[in-house]
Amino acid sequence: MPKAPALPINTALLPPGSRVCVAVSGGADSTALLLALHEQFALLGLGLSAAHLHHGLRGAEADADREFVRATCGRLDVPLHEAEEDVAATAVASSETLEEAARHARLRFFARLLADRAADRIATAHTADDQAETVVMKLLRGAWTEGLSGIAPVLHVDRAGLPSSEPDAVGTVIRPLLGARREQVVGFLRSRNQDWREDATNADPAFTRNRVRAQLMPLLRSFNPNIGAMLGATAELAREEEARWRPEIARLYTELAVSGRPVRGGGRAVSTAPDEQTVAFDLSRLKPLDLPSRRRLLRFAAERLGVPLSAAETVRVLLLAGLAPPENLPDPTVPNRPNSRLHLRDGLRAERSVRELRLSRG
Repeated sequence: MPKAPALPINTALLPPGSRVCVAVSGGADSTALLLALHEQFALLGLGLSAAHLHHGLRGAEADADREFVRATCGRLDVPLHEAEEDVAATAVASSETLEEAARHARLRFFARLLADRAADRIATAHTADDQAETVVMKLLRGAWTEGLSGIAPVLHVDRAGLPSSEPDAVGTVIRPLLGARREQVVGFLRSRNQDWREDATNADPAFTRNRVRAQLMPLLRSFNPNIGAMLGATAELAREEEARWRPEIARLYTELAVSGRPVRGGGRAVSTAPDEQTVAFDLSRLKPLDLPSRRRLLRFAAERLGVPLSAAETVRVLLLAGLAPPENLPDPTVPNRPNSRLHLRDGLRAERSVRELRLSRG
């Protein structure tokens, strides 16, 4: 078989001198990324290593994945970092789905490697197909612009593996394969006579992504054969929109947000209960803002309290504050008079007084 060209890798994410650690599960995408970077690491001026996390799931099959990664890295003479975690137990303890717990476990593993200076960036093998599937899943769940941005090419993480502002980050997770389609990945591997591991759970319809991949994406392609590229372009536009809005909303937040609650005689109490966080806005200063700014400001404030507001929850808070547009029908479950309160997800509360709208958690 003729040798396929090198995979389309975003080398802008791989500046010379970088120490790159490739997250390798043993699947086609991650194996291809490792092999592609191994072919080019000297030319690109990179330090190269690999990382594999055993999730404590799938028994002997997962053990075989680990042995495959060990053998591949040994043949390529690429240093391998390994870890193991009981993801099922973590999911129960944290009330997460297995998918969520596994993703968070990987990010924590990556953060440890970055904090220990094993690498200065972790490369994951998300492809254009993953991006399209992610955007569709976000649409199905009612995501807003930041959700439609899908998989970011660059993610800064803190020591716990959580997304972080760059100054607080221990390192960076990059996705240099987002421009590659899955068929390119498979063609590349076959041209190199490189095998890979198939995860049986990728065919399990219990997982939403698998149903999107196997059922919904083929249907969408029957309407538009270029749906993958179109969804990828949508994600890029959404990222650009978020990049444009975020500094503006951060500035508004700094200008308008006040901490704590007003107290008799003037001033404010930072907290009325242990570990409570509260942020408030003067309603008279929110009213002049246009609707997109109001929405984004409330979502930014909730995010600062550690809770992402959904689109529906944001509308409910606007209704509570009397700041929703006239076309929003009254919701009988949402009071819209002073001294009213809403209980939202994860312990977040929204309260309206005569003069203020307050968000609190704790």
